[in-house]
Amino acid sequence: MPVPVPQQRTDSAAEASHGADLTLLVIEDDPAGTFTVPELPATAGTRVRIRTARNLTEAGRLLTDDVDCILLDLALPTGGETRAAGDAAVADGLATLQHVLRIAPRHAVLALTAEDDAELAAAAVRVGAQDYLFRDELDGRLFSRAIRYAVERKRADIAQRRLTESTLRAQENARLERGLLPTPLLEGSDLRFAAHYRPGRSRALLGGDFYDTVRTPDGTVHVMIGDVCGHGPDEAALGVELRIAWRALTLAGLCGDELLSTLQQVLEHERESEEIFATLCTVDIAPDGRSAGLCLAGHPAPLIARHGRTAQLLPHEDGGPALGLLPHSALCGAPRTGGTPWPRRRVELGGDWSLMLYTDGLIEGRVGPAGTQRLGQDGMVEMINRQLAEGLTGEDLLTAAVTEVRELNGGELTDDVAVLLLDRDEEHARHRTGEQPLDRAPDGDRGRSIPRPRPGSASPTAPVSTAHAQRPPL
Repeated sequence: MPVPVPQQRTDSAAEASHGADLTLLVIEDDPAGTFTVPELPATAGTRVRIRTARNLTEAGRLLTDDVDCILLDLALPTGGETRAAGDAAVADGLATLQHVLRIAPRHAVLALTAEDDAELAAAAVRVGAQDYLFRDELDGRLFSRAIRYAVERKRADIAQRRLTESTLRAQENARLERGLLPTPLLEGSDLRFAAHYRPGRSRALLGGDFYDTVRTPDGTVHVMIGDVCGHGPDEAALGVELRIAWRALTLAGLCGDELLSTLQQVLEHERESEEIFATLCTVDIAPDGRSAGLCLAGHPAPLIARHGRTAQLLPHEDGGPALGLLPHSALCGAPRTGGTPWPRRRVELGGDWSLMLYTDGLIEGRVGPAGTQRLGQDGMVEMINRQLAEGLTGEDLLTAAVTEVRELNGGELTDDVAVLLLDRDEEHARHRTGEQPLDRAPDGDRGRSIPRPRPGSASPTAPVSTAHAQRPPL
């Protein structure tokens, strides 16, 4: 029987499209040549081409990717050599089958045995064969149907295995990414915290944006938000490294330019390419909650809404370059005015305020009928003021902001989006510390004050001491 020249393919033939020609590799030990493959009928235009091997060694040479199905004679010797005449040794059929399954894990396998070996045939299916055939019952129609059944069953097995592996991998990735998201360390603070995070990468929980919040032993609350350029898995990993480094350095007592300078060195060591950079915004809020220090490294300025005033951007004229944009040596050799690459600016916050930090994914969405303009910081400020006037606060405010940005964009945002909100109520803070509340004179602009959480609301902006035993919702 002629053997066609095998054609190499990237995918195994077990995954070939339905209706294509099939190639069968017959592995049988019959020195007398009495075993013959029945003539196979051509069904629906599909032909079955036959290739034969006398032992496992020869089968290994003929087993190429264009083979769809293997017919294995379970009487074949395990050692792979044809038995000599008069050899009384009995081959272990299952061991032979297991060897074939190891060298051909992506191919359908049919077991061939004598009719009185029904137990061996059933065991072959349990080991991994797609089906079994009895030598004395072979006919063309049965044989053709068995080959096609075995190939389709193998395809289904491969697809199911890949689906299971993909599901398990997705679950593992989700657990890993959830574990890498930060848990705010704000125990003892009178600030309320909320966060909203949406990665631009499809079916991911983590992107290149990162944030964190910690309270140091002196009572200072430090908050940070950053953005690694790009939003793939490598950028997400780098963002996690920078966030963890920031937390460790902050808890070690570093702040302002010294902290950002050290983070720049971390980024330079960990990034895959010199083109990778990260923007960063850090805010350290004084223990009394009435003032803060602000450092910007190429990042948009935070938004603040004070009691009785409309929301506005914090000063951002003294910002420094993004981390990694300029070499660390150049930054140290040519400091900016004021003596540091990233000057720390003092900001007066007041008694009641809400501070919103965000990444550029929130302001770079398209707006307008033709989608030719971007929302920008001015558009974001106008949007937030409108939502504040509607009484939104905490997580509700952040969710509404991101939802409206998506609607204005006309669909999903391609960039990562991270938004944080810190809120302070001076009356609540004084009540918590046992101080007497201040008498507040009537304010003609009282209607523009920062809304308080609605009674009965389950907003995550409840006091940190009770509401942040768990992670902030995404």
